[in-house]
Amino acid sequence: MATMDVISIEFQKHGEKTTIHLLAFSLLIAIISSCTTDTTSFETDISVPVSVTDIKTGSIEQYVNTTGSVNAMQEVALSSEIIGDYYLLKNPRTGRLFVLGDKVKAGQKIIRLENIEYENSIKIESEKLNLDISKREFEKQESLFDKGGVTLRELKNSEREYINAQYAYENAKIQLDKMDIKASFNGVIVNLPYYTKGTRINSGSEMVTIMNFSQVFMEISLPEKDMAQINISDRAKITNYTLPNDTLIGKITQLSPAIDPTTRTFKGLLVIDNKKLLLRPGMFVRADIVVDKKENTIVIPKDIILSKQRGKTVFVVERGAASERIITTGLESATEVEVLKGLKKDERLIISGFETLRNRSKVKVVR
Repeated sequence: MATMDVISIEFQKHGEKTTIHLLAFSLLIAIISSCTTDTTSFETDISVPVSVTDIKTGSIEQYVNTTGSVNAMQEVALSSEIIGDYYLLKNPRTGRLFVLGDKVKAGQKIIRLENIEYENSIKIESEKLNLDISKREFEKQESLFDKGGVTLRELKNSEREYINAQYAYENAKIQLDKMDIKASFNGVIVNLPYYTKGTRINSGSEMVTIMNFSQVFMEISLPEKDMAQINISDRAKITNYTLPNDTLIGKITQLSPAIDPTTRTFKGLLVIDNKKLLLRPGMFVRADIVVDKKENTIVIPKDIILSKQRGKTVFVVERGAASERIITTGLESATEVEVLKGLKKDERLIISGFETLRNRSKVKVVR
């Protein structure tokens, strides 16, 4: 309104027209310039809060990932070989009858099958006595042969009788052992079908299943493209969702040289050390097979890298401003990436608040 008043006076006072007009124009320019300067100053003073970390060197591993179920390295299902009356034995470690989950040692008796008729037919004591007699007779014939008292034929016949008696006695012991169900190796009872005490059990009935899973194995199928970079003895990191804080180590022990034409994959076997029994047979696990590793290299978080037309971009702090860097990357893991070019050790890398930054944006480090 003040400007309009000045302009109306200009038309009334022709002699002062030029002077008054220039004064009004200068005043208008000064006001606009003042507003612009204030706005620019306000915008320039804005600093984006960011978090930073000092760039250090470290190690990084690159993986090929696969999943599958683990199985016990040793497993056996024991069945009855004879007909007999069922008797579950006591576990000497607990003082009670064996139950699921009990640990057993190789050769330990778990179940006894009683059958008097079968036991008598073995004639174990008779076979033992016959062995003793045959042994003594053979030793006597050897002594006489040395003195010329018997012929070679008589000595050999005596030796044959002794050998046959040994076979007969060993055979009898084998047959007698079938009455006891014993653990084949150190392990854990994982299946124990219930039978009433004294029940007559038929031959071939399932008695007990034992597993040893201090080592487990995993059958894997890998993409054809990974065949060149995976080798026998490669390490693998094994994880399971029920064990978030535990990582076990496995090793590839077998690899098939053939590709399945249907799935375009090749098979392998991964053996996992499981001494603490953290993994249980049948568990579904993830295996990260280590195919490459670097030491003393710059490693940064993978999730701070921005993909732009010019390439992969990150920001570092230089003199209170964000400096855009185009980087060249190398090995990658699930969460980290190796930087080959574009960053230097001890620079301050922006790890939070970088999403809206531009090159030379003012920043405020809040760590």
